Amino acid sequence: MQQRRLGQQGLTVSALGLGTMGMTMAYGSDNDDERSVATIRRAHELGITFFDTAELYGMGTGSNEQLLGRAVKEFRDEVVIATKFGFDLTSGAPLGESFDSRPEHIREVTDSSLRHLGTDYIDLLYQHRVDPDVPIEEVAGAVKELIEAGKVRHFGLSEAGPETIRRAHAVQPVSALQTEYSIFERAVEAEVLPAVRELGIGFVPYSPLGRGFLTSAVKPASEYPADDMRSWDERWQPGNYEKNVAAIEQLSALAQEKGISVTQLALAWLLAQGDDVVPIPGTRSETRLAENAAAADVTLTRADLERVDEILPHGSYGSRYPEAHLPSW
Repeated sequence: MQQRRLGQQGLTVSALGLGTMGMTMAYGSDNDDERSVATIRRAHELGITFFDTAELYGMGTGSNEQLLGRAVKEFRDEVVIATKFGFDLTSGAPLGESFDSRPEHIREVTDSSLRHLGTDYIDLLYQHRVDPDVPIEEVAGAVKELIEAGKVRHFGLSEAGPETIRRAHAVQPVSALQTEYSIFERAVEAEVLPAVRELGIGFVPYSPLGRGFLTSAVKPASEYPADDMRSWDERWQPGNYEKNVAAIEQLSALAQEKGISVTQLALAWLLAQGDDVVPIPGTRSETRLAENAAAADVTLTRADLERVDEILPHGSYGSRYPEAHLPSW
């Protein structure tokens, strides 16, 4: 698989990574650790070297980080591990609504992540969400100290706006910004992507397949269990769902003309947005993984890209998060 550089601090990763969130949360309770470990190891065999986890994905238990650490143990030094801090998981507040990026908490979470991952360094440490109560300069300074101590190698931000990115980057160079970006979700194109490119920061799109909508397997919100986020995601709700399905049908027709799947079209579209873009699709399935990885070899023409813009010029119908969870850029 081709390699891409994130930032200007020497962080090189595979053009496609693997997100592990869905292996332990958000997409129903049909989790199988052994299957997930096998999928992670198969990713390595396919040339994927970039793996994404977070403290949040184990709800503070470390389960997701432990899963990833176990899976990559035999080839740890051949891969790049990214994890995240930034939530208070003890507050009792709804998931994703209570933040904690105090420097002492960053150090505490980092030490826990190192233990859970079974490693002595984290390749890329993200602030998961901007904490409105802690100046970003303090956050960047805390991560800088962890880098100087050898516990962390690179600093990243997630769902941060241009001003926050600039202020953080002035204290400790930011290697990557992770934010939702796909054919379905294009808000970053207006201000965020220009800012990171001006600063030489890499961009890591999460949910590059629209949380599974940009695949051949999609169904209405009512058919997902309550513990699957698609049961409440606006894009799956009546009214939006039908419009989004119609768009997928058009995208699928374009993909069929090229002899690829709509999933591969969606990933190839992201890769075509620039050599600084590294999507991290998630899957529990080795079959899906192989399909995703093959997208790195797909070339889209200018006409293909223009056709995508005609089908969904502004992204999908429906918001990606409830109002309380939407980041303020």
